[in-house]
Amino acid sequence: MSPSFIDRHALWTAEQHDAAERVAAQVAEQDLRQIRISWADQHGILRGKTLEANHFRSVLRGGKDFQTATLIFDTTNNPVVPPFGANALGDPRMTGLPDGVLVPDPTTFKVLPWLNRTGWILADLHYRSSEIVPFDTRGILREQLGRLAGDGFSYVAGVELEFYLTRLEDPCLSFADSGHPPTPPKVSAVSHGFQYLTENRGDEIGAILDVLRDAIVALGMPLATVEDEWGPGQCEVTFDPMPGLRAADTVVLLRSLIKQLSRRHGYHATFMSRPALPNAFSSGWHLHQSLSASDGANAFAGDETDALSEVGTRFMAGLLEHARACSVLTTPTINGYKRYRPDSFAPDRVTWAEENRGALVRVAGGRGDANTHLENRVGEPAANPYLYLASQIVSGRDGMANKLDPGPSADEPYLAEAPRLPASLERAVEAFRESALLRKEFGDPFVDYLALVKQHEVTRFNAAVTDWEQREYFEIY
Repeated sequence: MSPSFIDRHALWTAEQHDAAERVAAQVAEQDLRQIRISWADQHGILRGKTLEANHFRSVLRGGKDFQTATLIFDTTNNPVVPPFGANALGDPRMTGLPDGVLVPDPTTFKVLPWLNRTGWILADLHYRSSEIVPFDTRGILREQLGRLAGDGFSYVAGVELEFYLTRLEDPCLSFADSGHPPTPPKVSAVSHGFQYLTENRGDEIGAILDVLRDAIVALGMPLATVEDEWGPGQCEVTFDPMPGLRAADTVVLLRSLIKQLSRRHGYHATFMSRPALPNAFSSGWHLHQSLSASDGANAFAGDETDALSEVGTRFMAGLLEHARACSVLTTPTINGYKRYRPDSFAPDRVTWAEENRGALVRVAGGRGDANTHLENRVGEPAANPYLYLASQIVSGRDGMANKLDPGPSADEPYLAEAPRLPASLERAVEAFRESALLRKEFGDPFVDYLALVKQHEVTRFNAAVTDWEQREYFEIY
């Protein structure tokens, strides 16, 4: 028998080979009928195929053909380049939109508790030559984690993700509503808001929260809390610290889980940062992070005098230095920039402070606390987790390498004399394109590619006539 695609090109580690044996045995023992093979696209949205169990056995070792055409779309499947002009993406291998190969990562295998005998596995996108597609964002994070390991550190992430639960009243499924983008569903509130962290508000939607929580736990995700947030139907889930790649993998599956189960039970969940709903309060993604040294110790923990170690201080300085350039990676939608408002619990400028939730970076913990870490409050819940985490590693490593200084803390972050975050995705794309660091770390093809995708969304937005314009000008002029 000839070697499989994965063996022939040595695409798996020893750990993945061992995991593949366990996966094959589990599929047989549990008599699974189908397996979803999923890939997180440039937006962090899962795409893939559903495989019959018998077919999956060969795919597990040989990979699955998959369309690279998925790479040319913005968030609503509008092509950013002509379909057969994909060489404009900066990689001639994309010309003609050839099939790629989804290479499953057997360490990610799960059995989905809300489906009948159905497994799930995450994959990376390779060309048929075996090279990983340079626009595969999971591959980008893995590369950055490898570089960090070369510096003697591993990355640890704690996820706090906010979202809205609404009751689905009308999915708007007429053909007239089914364009791209489609008509958004009509929804109603599931509870009143603005009673932050109250037990009663959370209990009002306990039935659907129980469904979500049980599925999250059944999948082995290290869930810490399910919380009632600020706005009506706004919720937050938090997790215990995880290694970097596992944290990002958890977020892509989590968002898919919440949306699928909500829909199945008559709800609509959204990770849109600032939905156009009366009394809605913006949602964010607060990313807690630290580095572990080779001995497993927290490399950010300071002493009785300084809350942060030198490593932590330099890393934080890098986050601040490159916050504007990384905005496309932490806040990739036009809507996300409407969250940056003074006194909103979201940052509007580049500052840091100890235990202050108005700053972009909060030092969480105290002097002598072994668990002291950094919380970046800039991200939106729709961010691609691989790019969000990769942006932190790239920035932090630069801060350490160049011994950057974060400057003084901002005790009043919304009044500080500090650089402003980009006010729009358009400005963020400009800062992203101009970053020498991101071009060096991610490569020109990826920077130019992602800038092209996001600029396409900006151009479509600027061409659309908004409700505001209609109200402002239609009658008076």
